[in-house]
Parts: sequence; C-alpha cells; structure tokens
Amino acid sequence: MPQHAVQNNAGTSELDEGRHHARRPAQRRPRQTDPAPRRGGLILLHGIAKLLDPSTLGWIENLLANHGLPSWLAYGVLIGEVLAPVMAILGWRTRLAGLLMAGNMLVAVILVHTGELFRLGDSGGWALELQGMFLFSALALVFLGSGRMAMRPD
Repeated sequence: MPQHAVQNNAGTSELDEGRHHARRPAQRRPRQTDPAPRRGGLILLHGIAKLLDPSTLGWIENLLANHGLPSWLAYGVLIGEVLAPVMAILGWRTRLAGLLMAGNMLVAVILVHTGELFRLGDSGGWALELQGMFLFSALALVFLGSGRMAMRPD
C-alpha cells in the first residue's frame, strides 16, 4: 500500500496508510424558477381592471388634483400596472420594470394608504399586506434582476 505523509491537527506528520476519505456526493442545487412572471402577473391584473373600467382613472385623477398634482399623472398607473408587469413577464428590462412597479406602489401608498401604514388588519396582519407584497416584490426584481428564462437575462 502506498504511504503518504499527512499532517494531523497537532501539526505533526503521520503516515496515511492509503486510506481514502469518502467524498460527499455533490449536492444538487434546488431548481430555481423565474420569479418575474409571477410578480408581474399579479400586478398586471390590477392594471387590466383599470383598463376595463376607465372610471378608476378618473378617481385617481381627482385624488391627484386634491393633492395639488397634475391630473394627467393618473395615466402613470398604466405604466406601473400594465407596461411594467408585461416587461417583467417577458424578462425584458426586468430591473427597470421592477423600479416602475415599485414607484407605482410607493405613490399608491402615499396617496391612498398613508393612514393605514402602522395599522393591523381585521385578521391581525399588516393592513397594507397586499401593497407591501407588491412593493417588496418589485424591489426584489430591481435588486435581483431577471431569471434565466428572460428574453435578456440580467
């Protein structure tokens, strides 16, 4: 048997009598799915609802006017809830899409939900759970980028 000198923990040499240390089998990495389509798809449904019922844009225009902002900014919701989610679903400019969706959600929280920011809902969860999920998911796209299934992976 071949003998090889190996160092033990004390720093001195010992003879290895040809023992082979068992190697651990390579661990498989869990399969990662592309998160962008799910995040974009959920917020896209809100945008489609606004396209199907244009009176919601009128409500947003009035809300903006009450805050002293130009009412034409209401159409920005279509960028944040239709265009950006489609970009994220396709994996095209995913980080930009995430930034647009996050901006959309920040404006929504500031204009509509400021009073609920530190409240709990009826079920005991944060009153802004849905808005928070959309906001933080969009920020995840900004920081993590697209997945491997994207048209142009980041």
